[in-house]
Amino acid sequence: MTAAPTAMQPPPGSLAQWLKAHAELGDEGIDGLAALIEPLGNQPAIKAVASGRYVFASAGLAQMLEREVVVGCTDADILRPDETNALRRVEQTVMAQRLPVVSEHKLEINGRRREFTVARLALGQEFLLSVWHEITEERQREAHLRRALAQIEQQQGSMEQARRELERGSGRDEVSGLYMRAQFEDQLLREIDLSTREHREFALVAIALDPSPAVASLGEEAQQRLLEGLGRMLRLNTRAMDSACRIGEQRFAVLLSGVGLATAHARMEQLRRQCAGQIVVLHGQDLGLSISMGVSSFPHTASRLDDLVAASENAVHEAQRRGGNQVVLASIAFG
Repeated sequence: MTAAPTAMQPPPGSLAQWLKAHAELGDEGIDGLAALIEPLGNQPAIKAVASGRYVFASAGLAQMLEREVVVGCTDADILRPDETNALRRVEQTVMAQRLPVVSEHKLEINGRRREFTVARLALGQEFLLSVWHEITEERQREAHLRRALAQIEQQQGSMEQARRELERGSGRDEVSGLYMRAQFEDQLLREIDLSTREHREFALVAIALDPSPAVASLGEEAQQRLLEGLGRMLRLNTRAMDSACRIGEQRFAVLLSGVGLATAHARMEQLRRQCAGQIVVLHGQDLGLSISMGVSSFPHTASRLDDLVAASENAVHEAQRRGGNQVVLASIAFG
């Protein structure tokens, strides 16, 4: 004779297996689970599929739907016909697929438009478990943020356009508004000569935009927005006696006249933090401005032009190797 098939066992480590092994705690475990998710704004309910009536609903769900009671009601008793039909279509999908389904619904409750996320799971053939979570305020905040970002993007675009018109023919880089490499090298040579004669120090900072796959996927326009943003930050955060220039495609350099290594590091760390908090917007999306910086000083790090530049470049490479968004001091060679 063929042995009767055994009932399917719940998978190891599942809640069903634990409840089966601790049957005496089953009711307490289910009630405890519901009590834990409700404070997080998640309101559970169970509906009988045949009648469409709720056979269980948390007190929080009744409050959420602004009803005295939900148990015993159908969706038609609470919602408009079109909303009821939308819920029913999702429920039919859940019962057919036998898999958890998460959907979003816009419902009008007492004249107010509200938004919900609802997760559903079939309980056998007769019941449907759902967990409701309201996202109305979250969506309102997202809408306010989108409007604010759109305003910022418009303002930044207007500012950059006005700047370009004012600086046309000035010899500055059109994108960043800074001087170019040739002017910077001339300024650096003069600073070395002056500092040598007057026995004073200055700092050289190499700056690089940190690579971002998300920004790269948005194309050249996103890169231009970041270059514009970094240019604005450098123009706002350098003194008249300093020199900030764009020296490469995504490379910048700052000469801090009469500034020692410790002071230069502190100033660049402040600049880094300001850049990290700067909002640079493209098509309503904040791109995030992340930079790496390498700081060297004359004559402590190096007393030769090539060695000084190389030290700053090595330091900025080290900053990016460590993950970017940081300031690294150039190493000082002894002997």
